[in-house]
Amino acid sequence: MEKQSMLGVNEQTPRQIVEELNRYIVGQDEAKRSVAIALRNRWRSRQLSSAMQDEVVPKNILMIGSTGVGKTEIARRLAKLVKAPFVKVEATKFTEVGYVGRDVETIVRDLAEVAVRMVRKDRMDAVQEKAKKLAEERILDVFVPQPKKTQNPLGRLFGGDDEEEKDEDGQEPKKYQAGREWVRKRLEKGELETEMIEVEVEEDAKPMVGMFAGSSLENMGDNLQDMLGSMMPKRHKKRKVSVEEARRIFTQQEAEKLIDMDAVAEEACKTAERSGIVFLDEIDKVAVRGDAGGQDVSRGGVQRDILPIVEGTTVMTKYGPIKTDHVLFIAAGAFHLAKPSDLIPELQGRFPIRVELQSLRKEDFEKILTEPQNALIKQYQALLETEGLELEFRPDAISRIAQLACDVNEQAEDIGARRLHTLLEKLLEDVSFDAPELEEKHIVIDEAYVDNKLKDIVVNPDLSQFIL
Repeated sequence: MEKQSMLGVNEQTPRQIVEELNRYIVGQDEAKRSVAIALRNRWRSRQLSSAMQDEVVPKNILMIGSTGVGKTEIARRLAKLVKAPFVKVEATKFTEVGYVGRDVETIVRDLAEVAVRMVRKDRMDAVQEKAKKLAEERILDVFVPQPKKTQNPLGRLFGGDDEEEKDEDGQEPKKYQAGREWVRKRLEKGELETEMIEVEVEEDAKPMVGMFAGSSLENMGDNLQDMLGSMMPKRHKKRKVSVEEARRIFTQQEAEKLIDMDAVAEEACKTAERSGIVFLDEIDKVAVRGDAGGQDVSRGGVQRDILPIVEGTTVMTKYGPIKTDHVLFIAAGAFHLAKPSDLIPELQGRFPIRVELQSLRKEDFEKILTEPQNALIKQYQALLETEGLELEFRPDAISRIAQLACDVNEQAEDIGARRLHTLLEKLLEDVSFDAPELEEKHIVIDEAYVDNKLKDIVVNPDLSQFIL
């Protein structure tokens, strides 16, 4: 069996993937398990023969659940977790071909861009040590320039080169070598890090006028810019920077010289084809209900345009053609007004795994407030700690906030965990405003404090609809 590059394959077991997601997301075990199995199947397929790999296609996932229950958060954390090209797009951004707006093929082009950045970074990391050595030599060249060449009239007359100054033994001058070694030792000791030197850097290419932005011709604009950029000579400018900054600039430049961008593009296309993951959010917003007309004509067209991408087609990108047969698609939507059955049948069939995310209960809200690494209470405590304030939340206060979030979600729209953001912001409004002037540096938040700040608002439906 041919050994293949494992770039773009997450080697964690399903249990490890779920444990990692549990650090940030409360509940929704079924959705986490489905995502973990899909990622592990990527690794399993890489262990098969080439012929069998072509037959095994990913099983796309459709996540159904109201807003604020964790669909997008699972996608965000998945993006950080997987070692694969990953793009998150909203279905509402796209329009049917023939309408003004983005066409669905830009999904694959975005995936190609992410894959190129990932492979390029991987290649550059591999040559960092060599690039650092070359960068140090360039810094030495600034401090101790090479000996000037002596003019050779006969050589110049007959097309020869000038000759470098040599000592009696035919070697580079000893003074030059000694000076270079002296500076090298000072560099190694870090004595010259703050010295200012002059370096030459490329000017950033100015973006083209956004005449193509937001239209199906935007890729033409990218290609035109690349073509003009390769024809026009690159402009350079001189900058005064510290040795520390110069080392970073030179290392970046030398690393770029050491990698072959054609090979990067070729590998990136293969990685995107075999390991790419697309999270298609707000899929329910393009579902057509019954015989509705008007703007739904375009929505139905978007579904028809998405279908070949999900089924498997070849999309031309500036890095080469990319086949989408083995790209994993994870779609998500609230499906409040529409149902999954309102999607066109062919598209429904391309998402065989259906996962329904559960609405959040009081116990879930309590865990969201305290358990994840990015828990809201931890965030507010860290923010106010910068002002010297110690914020202490009592268990009865956390329980009360969770109960109020449930109550408001029942009375008004159910926006899930996002309700906690509005409640906590209103709860801590006075403390946040007065924090720089407060003499009392230890603030205790208990149930009485919560009731004092929020009870009147929650009890009054008219106020809660506008404020919370």
